[in-house]
Amino acid sequence: MEWKEFKLGKLRYVIHYPDGFAPDKPHPVLFVLNGAGSRGNDITPCVNVRSVTLGAPNFPEYPFVTVVPLCHTDNWFDLFEHLEDLVRLIASQSYTDRKRIYMMGASMGGYATWQLAMSMPEYFAAIAPICGGGMYWESGRLANVAVWAFHGGKDPLVLCRESEIFVETINLRGGNAKLTVYPENAHDAWTDTFSNPEVYQWFLSHEKTEAAPMSDEFRDSVKFG
Repeated sequence: MEWKEFKLGKLRYVIHYPDGFAPDKPHPVLFVLNGAGSRGNDITPCVNVRSVTLGAPNFPEYPFVTVVPLCHTDNWFDLFEHLEDLVRLIASQSYTDRKRIYMMGASMGGYATWQLAMSMPEYFAAIAPICGGGMYWESGRLANVAVWAFHGGKDPLVLCRESEIFVETINLRGGNAKLTVYPENAHDAWTDTFSNPEVYQWFLSHEKTEAAPMSDEFRDSVKFG
């Protein structure tokens, strides 16, 4: 598997190309957003991203063009517009199968996975947020995005209830979400998830439908501030 580093404005990112990659052939694309421990100017975590180092060996037919941006600031939300631009750029490439764009991320990357998918639900067929959380009151925007969330049952940093509420509210709004809890895990829910071949098989089982984008249901300032 080969990789190359690129830059979009101030955002550096690495693309891992699967074996047999052809630039004129549509491939499934997987965005991976790392956690806070990988912040900085060292591109190494993007080169050694766990979906490739842990996932690909257990899933030999790993077919994804894997896109891994580097968070060089305090958090992904400082770079949020750059992440949106990156999604649009990759979606426009000849090698991208627009019906099979996926995303996963752990910890801080889990938060960004939830939020980026809610901000751009028309782009993603499926997401796998790991030990993340966020503004679950917007989860209706994920009604047309398949979700498989993961969390450690003994996580002391991001409570498991964060993932539980997201999954509950998505399903209440007619979505397709499920949650796997590792009962004995603390914050590290990513090692078990990235190394599980069923996760990658699950991604590939989903394609983006032509369903209409979800509308914002909270625009009444009297009721919602």
